[in-house]
Amino acid sequence: MKITINIFKKPLKNMKRIGLFLMTEKGLEVLRAFVANVGHEHVAFVVSAQDGNVKNDYYKEISSLCKKHNIKFYNRDHKILPASDYAFAISWRWLIKDNSRLITLHDSLLPKYRGFSPLPTALINGEKHVGVTAFLVNEEFDAGEIVGQRKLKIHYPAKIQKVIESISKEYGKLVVEIASKIIAGKKLPGRKQNDKAVTYSLWRDEDDYRINWSKDAPSIERLVDAVGYPYKGASSLLDGHMVRIIEATAEPDVEIEDRAVGKVIFIRNGFPIIVCGSGLLKVTELTDDTGENLLPLKKFRSRFV
Repeated sequence: MKITINIFKKPLKNMKRIGLFLMTEKGLEVLRAFVANVGHEHVAFVVSAQDGNVKNDYYKEISSLCKKHNIKFYNRDHKILPASDYAFAISWRWLIKDNSRLITLHDSLLPKYRGFSPLPTALINGEKHVGVTAFLVNEEFDAGEIVGQRKLKIHYPAKIQKVIESISKEYGKLVVEIASKIIAGKKLPGRKQNDKAVTYSLWRDEDDYRINWSKDAPSIERLVDAVGYPYKGASSLLDGHMVRIIEATAEPDVEIEDRAVGKVIFIRNGFPIIVCGSGLLKVTELTDDTGENLLPLKKFRSRFV
């Protein structure tokens, strides 16, 4: 459901103040960086929301930090907010009606990976760099003028949680950089996106966690790492039951006469080695959806599909 919120009543005549729509670990890191480097007195308000679909939505942490610094804090259901000169939206999923001075941050180096789940998609694709882009919101899909970017080099194997922690720091740095310009009265250096370089990332559901064993082992390893915690984890069927592959490592290939992907070819130190389209995958942590450990396997002749 989309929530309509009016941000800006009128420009402030004196001290510049900025509104913050914050969710997730990235939102918390932005608030921490803002308070430490810009100052809590420049925060007009903070709006956050609870998300029951994740283990930690950081709502309590964001609320507590606001209380500590006497910052006005609201739940997303609140309709009337204090005036602000600009506002930032971090991991925000709802419509903000007055977006004339709204800056949102996106988990990619735009114009690449517009859309949904850009960070996991980039890691699955093996991108050498990921990043965050701040842009002015307009009516098009992640297409507004860019006012800042930060790039992060990726070293594989790359666990999604570690990358999120690193990119959250970049979120904080970028917001501080842009907010400092706003408070100093400087014009934001907006630049148009290159339409010829645009790519899109699609939304993900349970089907997208499913491993395609016909792919090469390194790409499957990247999938496992990219959809691990805080996501559900890469999935497969084993003896007709859904399982989650939490930890896995690509192994050198061997010559297989009748290559049947998904079959266990070896058990080494209790860990199954699975045949992929090319290469092998060693699974070192395997659970069901309750988190119960499924290693060692009950039988050697097992097939993952």
